[in-house]
Amino acid sequence: MQPTHRSSRLLQPVRMGFVVFSLLLALTLSLIPAGHFLAMPDFVALVLAFWCVREPLRVGMATGFVLGLVVDVAHGAVMGQHAAAYVLLAWASLQNSRRLLWFSPGAQALHMLPLFLMVQVVMLLLRLLAGDRFPGWEYFFTCFTTAILWLPAHYLLLLPQLRPEERDENRPL
Repeated sequence: MQPTHRSSRLLQPVRMGFVVFSLLLALTLSLIPAGHFLAMPDFVALVLAFWCVREPLRVGMATGFVLGLVVDVAHGAVMGQHAAAYVLLAWASLQNSRRLLWFSPGAQALHMLPLFLMVQVVMLLLRLLAGDRFPGWEYFFTCFTTAILWLPAHYLLLLPQLRPEERDENRPL
């Protein structure tokens, strides 16, 4: 079977500092007050899933747990709802990482949509168990906007790896 996505450029190894920076930036973006905008993407879930797929040996379930606890504290949410959801997201992303890399970024976004929906369902179930009321079906718009952002996030997060360390006109790669 031939891969559906081919690239003529080689990727350099990712720097762990950039991974940490992107996760902190996603955490910062998640703190933006959304008001009544129900389709606010889950930036932390997006970047966490991306790095779990791209760097499964460096970013995993422990990272998801820590980020989830930080998001729970920052949002004043039910303690552990984001942590549980992000751990499951990291696990599912790690399980599918080798298969997902064969697909184009657009197809990857379609494959990630059920995982982002799973995050929303887990958080909703934990909120309902804690006594909160059902927020309405609009609550699930977040998984769609997060999946739509997979494509631009893919190119933005891989951008630092595409630059050559030294430019040599005689070297074909």
